[in-house]
Amino acid sequence: MPKIGMEPMRRRELINAAIRTIGQRGSLDVTVAQIAQEAGVSPALAHHYFGGKEQLMLATMRHLLHELGRDLSIALRRASSPRERISAIIAVNFSASQFAPETVAAWLTFYVHAQQSAETRRLLRVYARRLHSNLAEALAGITGRTQARFIAEGAGALIDGLYIRHALGADAPDAASATALVEDYIATKLAISGATA
Repeated sequence: MPKIGMEPMRRRELINAAIRTIGQRGSLDVTVAQIAQEAGVSPALAHHYFGGKEQLMLATMRHLLHELGRDLSIALRRASSPRERISAIIAVNFSASQFAPETVAAWLTFYVHAQQSAETRRLLRVYARRLHSNLAEALAGITGRTQARFIAEGAGALIDGLYIRHALGADAPDAASATALVEDYIATKLAISGATA
């Protein structure tokens, strides 16, 4: 009989193992058995907790979104101005936990999977809307709302593009370079619009 309180821990171990396994293989062409082996549990236990591979993949995506949201919430609470909020959003997206190679590979794999999975597509839209909304809201404290939405759209596309470049490996920007590129884009756009941070 499993110990009380073990289920959340085992579920988390399986989700972390899914991130590692997907990241190592660079695709969703993994089995629940392989993920269970990586987590050090039986495939039967993995099926018991998640029901199947698709449910485990969706739980993994939700976990990544939750972690990103939690980290962002903490960072935004520390920011005291719109410009600091913008920098906090950028910094969290390129933080050590979010910009780790296996996490980046998992995210990109989910983007590919979204072409066949409506629920995966929905979760990615949640992520994109949240990123755009947070950036646009912070930017609106410096410039007009229309310009804020435009700059936020470009910054979001740049962040996603830098994730793709990072996943490709060769000549990929590190977190500091990626952060500097997005910061420079924001600063340039604000300067062109005549806004002062």
